[in-house]
Amino acid sequence: IQLAFSPTENGVAFLRFLSDGLATFRNFLKSEYSDENIEFWLTCEDYKKIKSSFRMSSRAKKIYEQFIKAESPKEINIDYHTREQIKRNVKTPTMHCFDDAQKIVYGLMERDSYPRFLRSDIYRTLLESLAADATNG
Repeated sequence: IQLAFSPTENGVAFLRFLSDGLATFRNFLKSEYSDENIEFWLTCEDYKKIKSSFRMSSRAKKIYEQFIKAESPKEINIDYHTREQIKRNVKTPTMHCFDDAQKIVYGLMERDSYPRFLRSDIYRTLLESLAADATNG
């Protein structure tokens, strides 16, 4: 996974985790009814890979409608200024038009969701499973 920004030093473990334990983390977020942040982040990572300007424009509008627009189905928690900036960016989208929102969402997951995940039963079960696999190896 390549980011358009550098994670904090403490966030390196979280970034490494996103590469390795994503499915389990997503299940945890779904169990808390808070999976919109990881869904947005992953959608943005896919969006950045689009080469066609037509597809980029179409996809940017869908992302805006799904995650950014007030009262959208999976509205992410971002400030008004960022929301308005993205609203303008989507009119002439580039691969970076969601970067600011993506940074905010990453920070929320790193500081809030991830620490809660580390204290969860889902995480404990994952560790037990990994330990059993290593023992049975």
